[in-house]
Amino acid sequence: MTSPVPLDLNSLKARLLDADELKLAASLLYQAYHDDPVFMDIFRAEKSDYEQRLRATIREELNLFWQEQQPVIGLFQQEQLLGVACVVMPDSPLSGDRFWHWRLKMLLTAGYVSMKQLLEKEQRIHAAMPVQHYHMLAFIAVAPAYQQSGLGHYLRQAVDSVVEQDPNSLGVGVFVTLDKNLKFFSDDHYQKITKLSFSKVSGTLMFRPRQTSPLKVVE
Repeated sequence: MTSPVPLDLNSLKARLLDADELKLAASLLYQAYHDDPVFMDIFRAEKSDYEQRLRATIREELNLFWQEQQPVIGLFQQEQLLGVACVVMPDSPLSGDRFWHWRLKMLLTAGYVSMKQLLEKEQRIHAAMPVQHYHMLAFIAVAPAYQQSGLGHYLRQAVDSVVEQDPNSLGVGVFVTLDKNLKFFSDDHYQKITKLSFSKVSGTLMFRPRQTSPLKVVE
């Protein structure tokens, strides 16, 4: 196994990913969300094809982000991808109901029940947000070899930079399913809005008003 490259925080750069880098992002997100309670419940982790369906769903999600020109942010040290954050912009078709062609793809990829649960989750989150115009942090992940290195802080700043570019956005929301991540967002002044339950699991909807970011995302 190749040893991770030593981390140099001064050389970090955040930029939007291109199409050729989506596979790297999908692999990183799969590792990060493999044990997420919501995905384990929706895609029935006890079944033998759970990992296959989860991989396919993440791949479809990233493809849709790319097609609809939603920000997929990569955190790089030189050419190495260390982290990923996917952001849904205000009034995007990705918030709330999805397109019919996405539903068809998800029906084939995840199955009818899983697709219906995913849509219900998104609709309920959207309805519970305290403002109308906002960004939504859909995914955030750091490569396993670089976790606990402070890179999540830089990814949050990169998200802030994207929010800052839209004068109509009032802030950014996130739905947190793991207790260990509540502190990560609370430390950055995300406010708890409400608890939401889906099937057998629950999570906390959080929101933070927009603010200026010192780390700019390069397009």
